[in-house]
Amino acid sequence: MRVTCVLGTRPEAIKFAPVILALRGRRGIACDIVSTGQHRDLVRQALAGFGLVPDHDLALMRPDQTLTQLTTGALEGLAPWLDDARPDWVLVQGDTTTAMAAAMAGFYARIRVGHVEAGLRTGNPLSPWPEEMNRSLITRLATRHFAPTPIAAANLRREGIAEAAITVTGNTGIDALLMVARRTAGDTALAERFAFLDSQRRLILVTGHRRESFSGGLARVAEAIAELAARPDVQVVFALHLNPRAERPARAALGHLPNVHLLPPQEHASFVWLMQRAHLIVTDSGGVQEEAPSLGRPVLVTRNESDRPEAIIAGTARLVGTGGAELLREAGRLLDDPQAWRAMVQAGNPYGDGEAAGRIVEALLADEQDAINPPGRGWPHLPARRRGSELPAGAAVEP
Repeated sequence: MRVTCVLGTRPEAIKFAPVILALRGRRGIACDIVSTGQHRDLVRQALAGFGLVPDHDLALMRPDQTLTQLTTGALEGLAPWLDDARPDWVLVQGDTTTAMAAAMAGFYARIRVGHVEAGLRTGNPLSPWPEEMNRSLITRLATRHFAPTPIAAANLRREGIAEAAITVTGNTGIDALLMVARRTAGDTALAERFAFLDSQRRLILVTGHRRESFSGGLARVAEAIAELAARPDVQVVFALHLNPRAERPARAALGHLPNVHLLPPQEHASFVWLMQRAHLIVTDSGGVQEEAPSLGRPVLVTRNESDRPEAIIAGTARLVGTGGAELLREAGRLLDDPQAWRAMVQAGNPYGDGEAAGRIVEALLADEQDAINPPGRGWPHLPARRRGSELPAGAAVEP
């Protein structure tokens, strides 16, 4: 069995790494890594942390690139690769533009598509944007859906996905987190890197990058963080995003404050180290919402809708929006009320046990024997398109 894993961003690389390692650890499975280069340097950095490098890089990253340019570039770049490699599966992860384009490229090539982290929904196509629509489209294109939680699986069933096509696996991000946490335990080099932190002040760790917040939400969150930073008992580390539209509001509101540290995007091991030492985390990142419960860290989610309701239901995360006022209120409560902080710290982790990658591999192997999805056939209603078929390479086929 041959599997091509297509990724393009840092979160995809981190969450895919355990799956790639599990695939390559099984006899009889060949696994290729194709990077679109959506976040080229960050992807290579993230993969390197797991001893991995891309087998092929489309190198699509361009300054001020539009989503249309990225999507068309990925489709055009992936088509010849898939035509030549003819894998049995194309795996995509999450909800990025890379994932959506790769699922479409696999569908066009009549190759089965597996979706890792399937079934997340807010119900609002504009939040998160464009991710909510990306993952909905991937669901229509995929053959096999690897849902991280029972709630995600229920979302898929409500949309008409057959039970036999869904596997609840846990989140592969937890697999990656636990790998890295074990490796960085007692890492003196990391401790030296962050020696500037004041052990007498509680750490608030912040990230922010959502596109739907570019029009003012990120600025309001940054201003609220500036107000929190005025407290003498806290210090703030803000891990910036590469996108200038996400970075500028943070620098404008926080760049002049002495107890706020604006850092470039952190490699995964460094960010895990910071999460382990944070008193609370403020973020709009989906991945951080999943990782923090495993580390026992409260999360305030600066979004208006959540596609990860499990953490909110469990009590380890709270949705505070992008207005700033609720963020200030909830952060103040967690800083001033030890009982409220402990309640969130002790909440359970709903995102898995660190064994998701193994479950994905077993499901793929089982599908090779599944009568509904025989090897190489793809969707039951589509004819085969394999090397040596009557269809010329690159030919368009009407459904």
